[in-house]
Amino acid sequence: MKIAIVGTGYVGLVTGTCLADLGNEVICIDKDRGKIALLNAGRIPIYEPGLPEMVIKNTCSRNLTFTDDLPTAIADAEVIFIAVGTPQGKSGGADLSGVWAVGRQIAENLKGPATIVIKSTVPVGTNAELSRQMAEITDVPFDVASNPEFLKEGAAIEDFYKPDRVVVGARRPEVVATLLRVYKPILGADRPFLAMLPESAEMTKYVANCLLATKISFINEMANLCTGYGAHIDDVRRGIGYDRRIGFQFLAPGAGYGGSCFPKDVRALIHMAKMVGLPCQMMEVVDSVNESQKDVLPRLILNHFGGSVRGLRIAVWGLAFKPETDDVRESPALVLIEELLQAGALVRVSDPQALEHVRAIYGDRLDYCEDPYSALEMADAVAIVTDWKQYQSPDFAVMSDLMNHRVIFDGRNCLDEAKVLSSGFQYQGIGRLTPGSSRPHTRANVLELVTPDPLSESFDLAWDISDVEVLAPVEWLPLQKA
Repeated sequence: MKIAIVGTGYVGLVTGTCLADLGNEVICIDKDRGKIALLNAGRIPIYEPGLPEMVIKNTCSRNLTFTDDLPTAIADAEVIFIAVGTPQGKSGGADLSGVWAVGRQIAENLKGPATIVIKSTVPVGTNAELSRQMAEITDVPFDVASNPEFLKEGAAIEDFYKPDRVVVGARRPEVVATLLRVYKPILGADRPFLAMLPESAEMTKYVANCLLATKISFINEMANLCTGYGAHIDDVRRGIGYDRRIGFQFLAPGAGYGGSCFPKDVRALIHMAKMVGLPCQMMEVVDSVNESQKDVLPRLILNHFGGSVRGLRIAVWGLAFKPETDDVRESPALVLIEELLQAGALVRVSDPQALEHVRAIYGDRLDYCEDPYSALEMADAVAIVTDWKQYQSPDFAVMSDLMNHRVIFDGRNCLDEAKVLSSGFQYQGIGRLTPGSSRPHTRANVLELVTPDPLSESFDLAWDISDVEVLAPVEWLPLQKA
């Protein structure tokens, strides 16, 4: 099929490249001539594992091309995807100016019947309104379908080829059939193609992201409660996660969620509710809890140092909002950095991909280190904000030699707690340890773990049986990662 993709951000570039890899003739369009020149030179403006190789492969085969000439690009396209940004507007709702502008330009240059597909995340009613606006401009027959994306940054290619489902919103069966042809190569018994009205498809994307955001805010609030009562969030996660009704997905506590989707989609849904006079209390709380969670790590650090970090050197490992991306939008690391700087700390930062994006924000207010260990030189503490794999098994001996004080704040609970403690470091995670506690597990007057490693495949237990009768052996199961 001949397919046009308008927008070469995360969604547009990944979608276009993958569709080209399936054998379609795809042309990606962007008004940013600099970005198009970069792509035509084989350089990728975003970090997404595996994407550069796929772009080069498909540009060489001529299945994939890039242009800033929209009228020419859409002339022969059977399907035209709109994948432009819909950032948060001043009111909290999605800014749809990009969608309207692209729709108008398509309508002005449409030469023959085509299916226009909104891939961008848009509020309910956008499909109908875009159809109305375009119909005022052109007499050429067209349909507008909705096809929300569910691509995770850092795993977008795998998500495209192995989707949990493909959601399509359309008003005519012929449009559904067209999009079924597009996606048929990646569908299967466990990858359903779900056809529905556009309004339902538009709502599906928001409901999915808001539910996932709710799970994250929920477990973060529970982790903070664990800290207050001396419970251990890893044990609690295990206790609830093996319940098949609950599971482990998106129930990993941390420093708060960020990125381009969850924050703006939660706020967009709140705005949508206000527009029709309905309450959206749960989402308002989810957003509030998440914003508060971003203050937990700075607060742990300040409390540890008696309320003042002025003149102290604090290393920050991880700047992107999640691993395997260079995206720092709404990243908890930015909140931590800002609060440390305002408190007078000297901040050194490291990240495998996001250094330049943060440098563009903070300039010479920070020290930037390509090597994470370089950030630790003479540091009084290190805070881990993004759980990149290279941070999860560090060399504690090297860290000990480099740092002024052996203090680790684990904002993603990504370290082996027992190894950190046995290496002589002070350690605080999210919901793992009550500040000041010297042992990772304490169950007063009942039992004590002498090998405190709940995340290992197996370990021994020694019971204090003065108050407890041991009725059966205890087996610890490994905690499944979300």
